[in-house]
Amino acid sequence: MSRQLGYTSSFIELSARERAKAVLDEGVFRELLDPFQRMESPHLAVQGIVPQSDDGVVAAKGTIDGEPAVLVSVDGRFQGGGIGEISGAKIAGALELALRDNEAGIPTRAVLLLETGGVRLQEGNYGLLAIAEIHAAIVALRRYHPVVCVIAGMIGCFGGMSIAAGLCSAIIMTKQGRLQLNGPEVIEQEAGIEELDSRNRRLIWSMSGGEQRHAIGLADRLVDDDWEEIRDAVRGVYRIRESHSSRSSQVDRFLCRLSKLDTIEAKERLTPDALRSLWGRSDHPERDSVLSSIAQELGAGEGMKNSRGRIFFERLTQSHERVPTGTPSVLSADSRLGQERVRMIAVVPDAGNRFYRARNGEVGLDEGWRIADCVRRAVEEDKDRDKRAIVAIVDVPGQAYGYTEELLGIHQSCAAAADAYATARLAGHPVVALVVGHAISGAFLAHGLQANRIIALDDAGVIVQVMSKQSAARVTRRRVEELDETACSIAATAYDVQSFATLGALHQMLEGIDPDLPTSGDIEAIESALLTAIADARQSPADLSSRLQSVQAQTSRSLSILVRTKLAEQWN
Repeated sequence: MSRQLGYTSSFIELSARERAKAVLDEGVFRELLDPFQRMESPHLAVQGIVPQSDDGVVAAKGTIDGEPAVLVSVDGRFQGGGIGEISGAKIAGALELALRDNEAGIPTRAVLLLETGGVRLQEGNYGLLAIAEIHAAIVALRRYHPVVCVIAGMIGCFGGMSIAAGLCSAIIMTKQGRLQLNGPEVIEQEAGIEELDSRNRRLIWSMSGGEQRHAIGLADRLVDDDWEEIRDAVRGVYRIRESHSSRSSQVDRFLCRLSKLDTIEAKERLTPDALRSLWGRSDHPERDSVLSSIAQELGAGEGMKNSRGRIFFERLTQSHERVPTGTPSVLSADSRLGQERVRMIAVVPDAGNRFYRARNGEVGLDEGWRIADCVRRAVEEDKDRDKRAIVAIVDVPGQAYGYTEELLGIHQSCAAAADAYATARLAGHPVVALVVGHAISGAFLAHGLQANRIIALDDAGVIVQVMSKQSAARVTRRRVEELDETACSIAATAYDVQSFATLGALHQMLEGIDPDLPTSGDIEAIESALLTAIADARQSPADLSSRLQSVQAQTSRSLSILVRTKLAEQWN
């Protein structure tokens, strides 16, 4: 072996640094914010966890086939590759600097080596915000060069980082890798062991392992656990000069795929093998021409449980033109606020949802792709005219936790929604999220966290966090009471909107609004706030940088800012 990477050709057995060196051209590895910089998380020691000096992420510059490149390698051995404030800022900051170079005419490639469980629960909303910023950077970078993702380790790629993978231009996997939004233990906690037995490793790999993901077209290359083969696969993406269309932008193709399913009448659970036969890898983009009529969508809510999302959508869009979305659980309407044209979108409960794990307002398979379709149609309709604002009304208790959802790739559905919002924002559409209820985990990443501006009601029923307390307690092996104690000292782990507001991501918090029976005055106050946010977004950069420029962020996310500053100093 020409490189000093150890005595094995196995990629899995290499450390995060060795993996980065293996992918970059030989002799050009230069680490940014290496362990000697001592950039370790201050949020772990207070919880009895020994921090790591690089916070579990290796960011390096070098070249790939002689072209400038930045590579990020997540160390799955530290806290399961969880993304916290420092590690998240390293990933987002490195991608943002690569974007800056590309914008300046310096072509810079980006590769992610992901072995991660998603947000580090001990840091909660720090990780959630960082992952949203990672998503934004990937979508922006794709306009210049493909962004490549490698999933090879035994830990796999989960949570919000699975959405990041779904946003990438190309995904390379080994048989040992897994790509899945919700961890098996979380699904078992939320839906019961009958839904998924977290101990059934054979089933789990058969539904989300590299071989299955490649067979159904959710990964581009299946490679052996060999560092040279993985290195060559990464180079192969860039040697193909044709543009790579990310899956998250292939909305028509995946809507067509979902139209082939009939889960209502299925007498037996869909198996991984049956899905291979149904989808395979040879399907082609095809417009799903069957959209539910407006009348059908309006009637779908009869006898269903109400939700804040539905209440505020109905009040804000009264007498305005409804936009057919193809599913009763996604509502959309084109409205006017003053002189502004606005497309409003909400996810609401649907007792008849064909995917039973998405009947209470969760973002599921249909919801993610239909949101994406609705947003992208607005972008297409406005490409030669003034860009309308897009308002995401957020009341989502989380993503759908279920076997079928993971088998069919709910991570890709959420990626599609996040991609559409980010694409609209970059195209000049002001995107505003109005949080009126729950804003949880992957659902919030898909529907709300790519907004230019976020407005939230100041109400006890507004909750922002990574997952339910019960699931968080199970994953972190702590009692719920311990989580509550931690929230008193680390605001990012709390669930209330006031604590979330201290992180600086909110544009405005509205007080005195009745969340269940809003008055005419309440609606006028919300409309006024939306107009102010839209005007502010139109006069500001189209990225998410404003979240780190607020007064609150200067204090509460000072480390996120410091990491970016240090990265910029070491970049050239």
